[in-house]
Amino acid sequence: MGRTQMFQYWSYWMLFFFSVLSSVLLVIHGDNSTESSCLLRIKSSLVDPVGVLTNWSPKANMCSWNGLTCSIDQTHVLSLNLSGSGLSGLLSPQFSLLTSLQILDLSMNSLSGPIPPQFGQLQSLKELLLYSNSLSGDVPPEIGLLKGLQVLRIGDNSLTGQVPPHIGNLTELRVLGMAYCQLNGSIPLEIGNLNQLISLDLQKNSLGGLIPQAISGCVELQNFAASNNMLEGEIPPLMGNLQKLQILNLANNSLSGAIPAELRLLSNLKYLNLLGNELSGEIPVELNQLSLLERLDLSRNNLSGTINILTTQMKNIQVLALSDNMLTGTIPGDFCIGSSSLWLLILARNKLSGQFPLELLNCSSLQQLDLSNNDFEGELPPGMDKLENLTDLLLNNNSFSGNLPREIGNLSNLVTFYLFDNGITGGIPVEIGKLQELSVLYLYDNQFSGNIPMELTNCSSLTEIDFFGNHFTGSIPQTIGNLKNLVFLQLRQNDLSGPVPPSLGYCNKIQKLVLADNKLSGTLPATFRFLSDVSLITLYNNSFEGPLPTSLSLLKNLRIINFSHNRFTGSISPLCGSSNLVVLDLTNNSFSGPIPSSLSMSKNLTRLRLAANLLSETIPSELGQLTNLNFIDLSFNNLTGEIPPDLSNCTGLNHLLINNNRITGTIPSWLGTLQGLGELDISCNSFQGKIPVQLGNCSRLLKLSLGGNNLFGEIPYEIGNLTSLNVLSLQKNNLSGSIPSTIQHCKKIYELWLAENFLTGAIPSELGTLTELQVILDLSKNLLSGKIPASLGNLVKLERLNLSYNQLEGDIPPSLGKLTSLHMLNLSNNHFQGQIPSTFSGFPLSSFLGNGKLCGTPLTPCLESNPLEKKPLSNTAVAGVVVAIVFTSTLICLGMIYVMLRIWCNWKNVSIASSDAGSDHKREEEKWVYGEEVMTRNVDYWKVDPLVMAPSTQDKQNPTANCIFHLKVDAETVDHSS
Repeated sequence: MGRTQMFQYWSYWMLFFFSVLSSVLLVIHGDNSTESSCLLRIKSSLVDPVGVLTNWSPKANMCSWNGLTCSIDQTHVLSLNLSGSGLSGLLSPQFSLLTSLQILDLSMNSLSGPIPPQFGQLQSLKELLLYSNSLSGDVPPEIGLLKGLQVLRIGDNSLTGQVPPHIGNLTELRVLGMAYCQLNGSIPLEIGNLNQLISLDLQKNSLGGLIPQAISGCVELQNFAASNNMLEGEIPPLMGNLQKLQILNLANNSLSGAIPAELRLLSNLKYLNLLGNELSGEIPVELNQLSLLERLDLSRNNLSGTINILTTQMKNIQVLALSDNMLTGTIPGDFCIGSSSLWLLILARNKLSGQFPLELLNCSSLQQLDLSNNDFEGELPPGMDKLENLTDLLLNNNSFSGNLPREIGNLSNLVTFYLFDNGITGGIPVEIGKLQELSVLYLYDNQFSGNIPMELTNCSSLTEIDFFGNHFTGSIPQTIGNLKNLVFLQLRQNDLSGPVPPSLGYCNKIQKLVLADNKLSGTLPATFRFLSDVSLITLYNNSFEGPLPTSLSLLKNLRIINFSHNRFTGSISPLCGSSNLVVLDLTNNSFSGPIPSSLSMSKNLTRLRLAANLLSETIPSELGQLTNLNFIDLSFNNLTGEIPPDLSNCTGLNHLLINNNRITGTIPSWLGTLQGLGELDISCNSFQGKIPVQLGNCSRLLKLSLGGNNLFGEIPYEIGNLTSLNVLSLQKNNLSGSIPSTIQHCKKIYELWLAENFLTGAIPSELGTLTELQVILDLSKNLLSGKIPASLGNLVKLERLNLSYNQLEGDIPPSLGKLTSLHMLNLSNNHFQGQIPSTFSGFPLSSFLGNGKLCGTPLTPCLESNPLEKKPLSNTAVAGVVVAIVFTSTLICLGMIYVMLRIWCNWKNVSIASSDAGSDHKREEEKWVYGEEVMTRNVDYWKVDPLVMAPSTQDKQNPTANCIFHLKVDAETVDHSS
């Protein structure tokens, strides 16, 4: 509870205490001036800035005081009326001592605090009017004690709580007004006891629940308004019993179900408003029986079916609103035949179809006709001029076609004409110049062609013109300056040509001037200096040229300027004179010279776009004073120097683009303090030094582009903190070291450019977790080594992969075959070997050149190999074979040495022995040495693994080749591939 509220409640209880005390004293002493004393105490509780209560003085007769009416004998106050007296303060409980008071009117003041429950003691009270104050708290149930009360109006306050059921005790009540408060709960059932009630106003509260059926007991009710609450359920059919009802307003609740046909019994009903509910079903045809009905609004419900009301029975209908439903079909043929009073018809945002309903031409009294946002089609009838009283004609968002009929010029009362978003063709008829009352003309998004007629400039009341998105040609009428009341001119996206007429500058009430997307040319007229009220000028996508008039600096109300994509030259200084500037976009012109420091006067500037010009010199430090800047684009200019540290004051920056300039120095670490930075592009400059680790603090960064500079050192691990990153571009620098594995945390990245650096080490397998990579993964022209990680096969969205000009080796992993979205692949100039996967056969030869041991389409076919080559031995198997061969060779050598020794011994013996004996022994020795046993043993040895030891085709051609040598070569090959 705030101090003010505590003071109010404290004051209230103090007043209550003194009231009781004074009452006791008055009874004891028998004071005959009870009511005058009471009124003086009431006066002391009020603040009277106007002095209405000045003559409330003991020196004057009470009955002469302002606002009082006394009894004939002037002893009692019968009426106290201080309505609209500018009073404030609290309601005093002392009022309860005015026992003869019949009327208390304190309405339309600034009284606050609660309604005292002591008001229940005013037994003579017939009218209590406290509306339009600042009263708070609950409605006291003691109000129900006022048995003779006829009028209770306490609305337009800050009262809370429920409508007390004790209200049902006020059986004499004729008017109950509790609208525009903060009451909640439901409408009490006891409301049905008020059988004398004429007016019940509960609008603009927070009442919920159902409308009680008991309300049918209020048989005298003429006005029931409960709009803008939260009532739900169906409208009780018993409301048809309220036959004296003239006004029924249940708009903007949550009522559902069908509109009860019993409402036809409300024969005195003049106003029925059910808009903004959830009513469904068809509009009951029985509503046609409400012959006195003047206004009917069923808009913004879920009603369906056709329009079946407004027949000859509804002779008094003046307003019919059925918009924002799901009504179908066309306008009935007898529509409006019997009614000569209909002046407002709103059928917008339904599903009505067919030609323009000619039946409407019978509604000659129509002033406002809204058929917008339906499915009407066909041409507009020439007979539209029968609706001679029309002031507002809204036909937008349909499918009307054909030409705009010339008869439109006969609608002499027309003020607003909406025809946008249709298919109207041809030109604007010159007869439109007769519409002297025409104020708003919206023809955008049609197929109009031809010139804008000069006669249009005769419509001197025009304030708004919107011709966007048509095919108007020719020039802007030279007499456009006749439209002195013009506030909004939109000619964007047409084919207008030629210069802007100087007379346009004399439309000095213009606030928004939109001439973009045309073929306008020439220089801007000097008369633009007279557009003193203009806040928005967009001229982009034209062919304007030359320097800007220096007098444009006089336009102090400019907030949005977009002159982009023209041929303007010279300085931008004339556009820097408005302190109200919010957006300045001069992209893609030929402006030159420095960026003016005078821009710092525009303290509200949020978007500054000067890209693609010829601006030079340094970025002015004064830009740091523009603390509301969230978008800076100075790219593609000739700017030099360093990024001024003053820009660190622009803490709300979302986009900082200064790429393609000649900026020098290091990347400032304070960029890491820009917590909202979403795009940082400083590429293609002359920055040096390392990438500051503080950039890892920019957690909202979506694009980081630092390529084309002279940066060195490693990519910081903190890059992994940029979890929102979509684009990372670091190519064409001197970065070294390995690609940090922390990049795996950048799960949303879809472009990764790291080419043309000095990065080393293996491609981290963690890159395979970046499954959102789509546009490109470019690691080319680095010093990367090792194999392609198989995990890259997970990048199924990837469209371009470039790993060329590195030192990568091994096979191309088969998992890359899953990259079915690839349309560009470059693996050239590495050390890859083996067969190219068949899924890559459609890529050009250049994708694989520079890899000496790759084969397969589109390179040369791979040669057929023997089974060993198709399935090489493991390192362990090769080592085992080599050991076995060495061991066997050793045994053979030892055996041969032994044989040689024996031969030598035998030879020695032979030389001594006799010839017979020697001859026989020699044959036995030869048999033993060269016989079947030895040969068989040798043959069995070669049969152990004939494939391993078999010479290749090349060996057969070169008999000196050694099998063991070839096995070593194979072993080395296996080592490299493992």
